Amino acid sequence: MKPMGKKRVILLFCSLMLLSGAAEAGAQSAVKTQTAAKSKVNTTAAAKSQKNTVSTKVQVPVDPVPQIVKNVSPSVVGIIGRSTDPADKTAANRNNLTHGTGVIIKSNGWIVTNAHVVKGLQSTVVVTADGKTYKITDTYVDETSDLAVVKINASNLVPAVFAKSAQSAQVGEKVVAIGTPISFSFRNSATVGVVSGLNRAINASYRLIQSDTAINPGNSGGPLVNMKGEVLGINSMKFAAVGVENMGFSIPAETVQYIINQLFKYGEVMRPSLGFNMEESWSAIVGLPTDDPLTITKVISDEARKAGIHENDVLYSIDGKRVTSVVDINEMFKSYMPGQTVKLLMQSDGDIVVRKLVLSQDSGANDDLPSDDSGDEF
Repeated sequence: MKPMGKKRVILLFCSLMLLSGAAEAGAQSAVKTQTAAKSKVNTTAAAKSQKNTVSTKVQVPVDPVPQIVKNVSPSVVGIIGRSTDPADKTAANRNNLTHGTGVIIKSNGWIVTNAHVVKGLQSTVVVTADGKTYKITDTYVDETSDLAVVKINASNLVPAVFAKSAQSAQVGEKVVAIGTPISFSFRNSATVGVVSGLNRAINASYRLIQSDTAINPGNSGGPLVNMKGEVLGINSMKFAAVGVENMGFSIPAETVQYIINQLFKYGEVMRPSLGFNMEESWSAIVGLPTDDPLTITKVISDEARKAGIHENDVLYSIDGKRVTSVVDINEMFKSYMPGQTVKLLMQSDGDIVVRKLVLSQDSGANDDLPSDDSGDEF
């Protein structure tokens, strides 16, 4: 074998050194890649572990009810006095007091409550949430709607915020009733429930809100409040019978506003009337869905007689709107005034006819509504 020259030995040595350096660099690169991969795996595992830890924590929502009660209570008052009802044999007893609740509607002392809370009371006192007492200076009552507004000499009161319409409520949504149940010392008591139903026609001239909030004697005139802190309605009555539980009814905010506006503008409710009494169909009375018309039982006004309306005529619609109950008509007439002319689609002596009728003013007596008031516990 031919011996290698000096130059070739040097070149071979340099080549080996280069190969050795490349191998070492490759090894270091592989180690770094492995380390980075392990680090990424560890980081991902830690993130997953942290995510799992966070997801296992129970997030308890804050209950808005305490804050709502705190916000609305300054707008709620207690009303107390002695009954002048001659049927009440103990009315002369100075310790036998009648009380209810009211809601502040104007900062200068105007309050809305139920008509049956203030009717027949004497020596009446209003107590605000801060414990101050005031005498009532003015009272306007509308018994048909069971609403009244009263005035006290006060300023800088906190008016309640009313919902524009109770129709914005949903069955099942949470509500709070605030009032003065059982004893006057229980002023501004709060009970919580849900809206059980809307548009209930039950022993009243207008449709009502049904709720299962605990409403007791003395809650009358107090607010039914939604979770926005708005007054959905004024608590008015409840069913009280063996086997019946948590069936309270409230006058919707839109009806309250209608009555308040009328009382402020006219001192009374300028409520239009058809001028005749009607009988609802059996289906309407028991609450079945129906399009059955109403039957005229008695003609009262001269306007109705001039329009050619007679007993036993049948009423189908007013101004093209189908009506099947007296409550339907009362709700419709919120946007009408006495003196307006309406078109009635009727059946008379077997013929379908259209009668033009000038609306008279309702005297307040309505023979179409049941007179039994036993459902009202207040």
